[in-house]
Amino acid sequence: MPALKVLSALDVARIQWYHFKAIIVAGMGLFTDAYDLFCIAPIMKMIGQIYYHKDSIGTAVLSTSYAIALLGTALGQLIFGYLGDRVGRRKVYGLCLMIMVLSSFGCGFSVCTTRRSCVIASLGFFRFVLGLGIGGDYPLSATIMSEFANKRTRGAFIAAVFSMQGLGILMSSAVTMAVCEAFKRAGEESLEKMRAAGMETLAPWESDIAWRLILMIGALPAALTFYWRMLMPETARYTALVENNAIQAAKDMQMVMSESILSEIAEDLSSETPQQPPSSSSYKLFSRRFFSLHGRDLFAASANWFLVDVVFYTSNLLLSQIFTFSNKPPNTTNVYDSAFEVAKVAAIVAACSTIPGYWFTVYFIDRVGRVKIQIMGFFLMALVYLAAGIPYSWYWSKHEKTNKGFMVLYGLIFFFSNFGPNTTTFIIPAELFPTRFRSTCHGISGAAGKLGAIVGTVGFLWATKHEDEAKEDIFPDVKRVRIAFLILGGVCITGVLVTYFFTRETMGRSLEENEEDEIGTSSAPGSASANELLPRQ
Repeated sequence: MPALKVLSALDVARIQWYHFKAIIVAGMGLFTDAYDLFCIAPIMKMIGQIYYHKDSIGTAVLSTSYAIALLGTALGQLIFGYLGDRVGRRKVYGLCLMIMVLSSFGCGFSVCTTRRSCVIASLGFFRFVLGLGIGGDYPLSATIMSEFANKRTRGAFIAAVFSMQGLGILMSSAVTMAVCEAFKRAGEESLEKMRAAGMETLAPWESDIAWRLILMIGALPAALTFYWRMLMPETARYTALVENNAIQAAKDMQMVMSESILSEIAEDLSSETPQQPPSSSSYKLFSRRFFSLHGRDLFAASANWFLVDVVFYTSNLLLSQIFTFSNKPPNTTNVYDSAFEVAKVAAIVAACSTIPGYWFTVYFIDRVGRVKIQIMGFFLMALVYLAAGIPYSWYWSKHEKTNKGFMVLYGLIFFFSNFGPNTTTFIIPAELFPTRFRSTCHGISGAAGKLGAIVGTVGFLWATKHEDEAKEDIFPDVKRVRIAFLILGGVCITGVLVTYFFTRETMGRSLEENEEDEIGTSSAPGSASANELLPRQ
């Protein structure tokens, strides 16, 4: 298969300033995604005290609030992933960002300030729309970065984009703590007056502004990068292989790449009979031919993403439910302290565990390989869950609020999730499929992951709730948390098996090899003969 010079030049191009610019511009979308998805835990703590007062917020309302954005994300991944292949990555990319910005502001302007059903319904609507934008950003960011990168450092570049999620989680916690502390100090005088008048309250009226402000601040990073996102050219691989315009692909790359590769591209520009891209095969998405070539890859990518999101999102929810550094009973803590404690724990885990895990992956992904890191992450997470779950009911549950050992143990889950399958499941689908299906298949894999997140969060909330409804939003049932830990350990073991038997290594492999119909037909993916087709560094 004759390769276009522009695509060959991309595969061997040295690291340049444009690569880092693309990481920042694409990464800001993931930063905003994480901010918006993970700030909801302290927000729901605040809403519970503002609108439900001494009543329980209820498992049904809580689980719906968590799931609605995830459902929107799953649909966004499917819709915008497909559109990314149909009309181009760049055209859809800006639309996703605009949806995130507008819906983030919409969440803050959720109608009503007194009727809780109205507040929850309007917030749910805007978070669903927010999820659509977030969902579209996943496949497009991964696909764009993979198609701009060289094959030697492609994994590190995509992992660096995804690592912005860690900073987004940390920022959401920092903003929540800062807003809560600022409103608490500003409202101390009014609280004193209310106490003097015998009007004791844990949620003063201005706290209704605080949670809205936290949500709206999440729109700022995305809004600031919108201009630069619109300046990004279409990827050369899409232009050359899907639009069949090799000349335009070469021109686009000349605009952003340095002089060092222009001599490689010049042949496409100056030739009177320029090389044409490899002819696209006639088979369509979900045809029998597609499944014979890529069905196993799509299954592996989707199943692994489903499994890791069951674990990752459940663990984040569990974090907000069982950890606290406050000695006050939950029903006597004011609205600001309640949200502050949840954000504080999330910030500690993000800084000490989540972010280091992402950057370990950035460093090792192109040295060790995707499959080995994914298997290692799943396996070590399983061990930690078993270590936490087996003695949970008779030891950890009695010490977890003060026991640093349990905190360290729990932090390891997030470290090996991010130095493991949470990052690799984002990378692998962007490397396995032909250019004309790449964004769609990444979106399908990601949507499967978000369904896993819904199963994990909603399932955990209902499975661990107290039988006494008055206690259901205070603390999960100890015995049921133990069972949840053991189930999550089993999910991780399943991830090890799916990765080992079904997932192909993509390290050092050119994306153009996906265009060859012969790849994967001579033997099953994962077998020795199939792997011989996949060059390694």
